[in-house]
Amino acid sequence: MYDVIAIGCGPFNLGLAALASEVRDVELAVLDSRPEFTWHRGLMFEDAMLQVSFLADLVSLVEPAHHLSFLSYLKDSDRLYQFYVREKFHPTRREYETYLRWCAAQLDSLHFGHHVRDAVWNGSAFELTVERGDAVETFEARHLVVGVGTEPSVPAALAGLPEERFLHSADYLFRRDDLLRSGHVTVVGSGQSGAECFLDLLRSDGPAVSWLTRTAAFTPLDYSKLVLEMTTPSYVDYFHGLDEPARDRLVKDQWRHYKGISSETLEDIHDVLYARDLSALPAELQVGVGVVAAVARADGLELTMLHADSGKTFQHSTGAVVAATGYRNRPLPFMESLQSQIEHDAAGRWVINRDHSLATSDALAGRLFVANADLHSHGVAAPDLGIGAIRNAGILNSIAGREVFRLPKSTAFTTFAIPG
Repeated sequence: MYDVIAIGCGPFNLGLAALASEVRDVELAVLDSRPEFTWHRGLMFEDAMLQVSFLADLVSLVEPAHHLSFLSYLKDSDRLYQFYVREKFHPTRREYETYLRWCAAQLDSLHFGHHVRDAVWNGSAFELTVERGDAVETFEARHLVVGVGTEPSVPAALAGLPEERFLHSADYLFRRDDLLRSGHVTVVGSGQSGAECFLDLLRSDGPAVSWLTRTAAFTPLDYSKLVLEMTTPSYVDYFHGLDEPARDRLVKDQWRHYKGISSETLEDIHDVLYARDLSALPAELQVGVGVVAAVARADGLELTMLHADSGKTFQHSTGAVVAATGYRNRPLPFMESLQSQIEHDAAGRWVINRDHSLATSDALAGRLFVANADLHSHGVAAPDLGIGAIRNAGILNSIAGREVFRLPKSTAFTTFAIPG
């Protein structure tokens, strides 16, 4: 019998295990179906930077002296002085994954190769049916944390394209060689992933490249300091207290805070385009256009594009498509037995309390917590790595029934609610 089982081992549940490793009276296990910990391998470009400070590690914003902090990793790997001289707060994405794997290697609460098939409440505990190779095992826990992450989202207009000519940006580096052999590659979507794929194709001096997006511009990530206060616990407190229509409106309007492109990447793209222009290598960028249909022809793909401003359509021919079209919450079939005991809002989404637990019926005595499935209830901070340690500390405080971790009381200079 565990106090808590966390399902899925991304950075957020890995951080939960890291914090719990120093809480003696909370017995925790993390179950993940993958054979080992990995993170965004298909987009692990050599020079890709993390978009948050190294302080957004698994523990530092709650326990900066924790033995699994990023600085502890640097000291252990004899890179601390080099990082100091480097004078950059943002590590590369590759080094951040190396840090995460370093943490995972030190935690015996992680169990990979464990696929959760079903979860039920048996009256006194959550009972999990878990596949482990050819065996089926049963795990029990008083509480659950669901953090199985997201999966690539592909628009219906692109869903039927042949696999040999189509891929999601999540698999870009796995299929890069195939793309470079294509005569023309089109990147659809203009978030950070789309920008990085487009930039890599430009630098390759290989195929002709097109970059198409529905947005009215290739929009930079809004990363100014006072805007960043909207990813703090202070703003989460305010956002969670709003009614559902207000929260939905804000999430829709705030996409630039987490779906934009870093200014550095946009500058790099322009520099490469300027140099590429001298060699007459073709490159096309177009904004305000969306894919409404796509078909495979003998010589490639044909996309029907809708131009938003004019309302007219046109045809776009290409050899291959990279869909940088974002991610969606992963389906959770193992939760089906519990759905009737979970409260849902008007849009059919889970009702999530401020401490990240689900609102459930009285018959469910154990508590269900979620990680990074709370954008609609907790705002733009939900997917931000910088909120992970705070969220996990709050979850562990709730499970332990006491303040195991002291949470910050003031995290923003901005006042969001009505004064007083």
